[in-house]
Amino acid sequence: MQKTILVQSLKDRLKAPTTMANVRTWIEPVVAAAQVASSFYDTALLFAVKNYYNHSIASLNTSDSYMLQKSISNFYIIHNLILGLAPLLSAYILAKIGDRQRRKVTIIVPLFGYLISRSLLLLVILLDWPIEVMFGSAALNGLTGWFTTYWAGVMAWASESSSEQSRSLKFIVIELVYGIAGFIGSLSSGHIFVSVRITNHQGTTLVIGSISLYAFCLLYSIFVLKVPQHENTGIANHGHVSSEEPTESSKLLGGIVKEPPLSTTSGTPSRGFITLLFASAILYNVAVDGCVDVLSLFLLNKPLNFNPEYIGYANAAGYMIFVTSFLAVFVSSRWFKDVSLILIGIASFIGGIFIMAFVRWTFLFFIARAVMMFALIPLPTIRSTLSKHIQGSSYGKLFAVLQLSLAISGVLTSVVFNKIYQVTLETFNGTCFIISGNIAIFSLIPISVSAYKYPVLQAIRRG
Repeated sequence: MQKTILVQSLKDRLKAPTTMANVRTWIEPVVAAAQVASSFYDTALLFAVKNYYNHSIASLNTSDSYMLQKSISNFYIIHNLILGLAPLLSAYILAKIGDRQRRKVTIIVPLFGYLISRSLLLLVILLDWPIEVMFGSAALNGLTGWFTTYWAGVMAWASESSSEQSRSLKFIVIELVYGIAGFIGSLSSGHIFVSVRITNHQGTTLVIGSISLYAFCLLYSIFVLKVPQHENTGIANHGHVSSEEPTESSKLLGGIVKEPPLSTTSGTPSRGFITLLFASAILYNVAVDGCVDVLSLFLLNKPLNFNPEYIGYANAAGYMIFVTSFLAVFVSSRWFKDVSLILIGIASFIGGIFIMAFVRWTFLFFIARAVMMFALIPLPTIRSTLSKHIQGSSYGKLFAVLQLSLAISGVLTSVVFNKIYQVTLETFNGTCFIISGNIAIFSLIPISVSAYKYPVLQAIRRG
């Protein structure tokens, strides 16, 4: 059914006349350019941090190599804490302004923050400023909304610029654009870092490219992007569009077609079902965040010792999971229920992360990534499943609580896993991946229990 609706929506969109006014409401150019800019910046920052601490160490032996990894890890602990917590002060205010028919605010303000804060990295590289300046950059980025506000604004914009029938297609197209842009940016960033130099300082080309793309996004949003004219019935009914920030996996499949919601009055089994989904989402998010937070350090360390080009390949492989997970849901949702898809996604992550723990050769890393090709399915599908079992008036509150839980657990996970990585670096540096895999196994328990409740809920919904 979902697949038929999406195909019909695509046919309707192709038949509809395309005018310049309609093109100006498309948010996809901003999403694509901003994600390429982000990919450039992430690669440049990683090697700027590495080079800074590398130069701070007089000679490199086994002990000093450990100190280098520890220094990089400590930097990202503080950087990610600031970046993750600072938006809590501004995201709600900006989202509230956006809901009052000032929709551009939730896109322009975060993009302005990206442009200014990430320009500081260029000064750090060119003027040899201490790398700790980037903590201030993270604070500025967070206070202007960061990705939390930006992506909520994109989703709200997509809702207002699409009809009820075509909204699922619109969301999926945006998320595919995001994943493909990340793939292209990551794949090219390593080559640009090594081969293209404007100055004698490594990384300046990537940072300048990133800043230029953010400037394009900001100017495009201010002068070209046009607020959709027709009102969105979904926003009118619910008072908002989802305001939660998607994680490395929640940016996919936001447009799954939803069935009529089931009342959550006391006495129905949906409350326990929702609790189980919450538990599974939090546990799985901890497992994924724990893996992602130390993966870059793992790739820079022995025995892999990835250079900028291979770091780009590695990041590109991660973005390919956007495409494979989307295709898996798009094709198999016709035969599998949501809970089954979630189980498949978790199992895919578990298999890949256990392989990752024992990676000692480059080819094995890409095999591990290939096994994790469905790892982005669980969290967005959990969100979709939750939305089918709540009243529209409770949608915002429920997802706000879920996102707050994921955000807090993500910040704590970053600190804990980076510390574990430091302790186990010289013994077995795949320990964090083993722990991530075991946590993911635990996340199977609540979702498996919910699988027994799911047919009951379906029967109640039909009744």
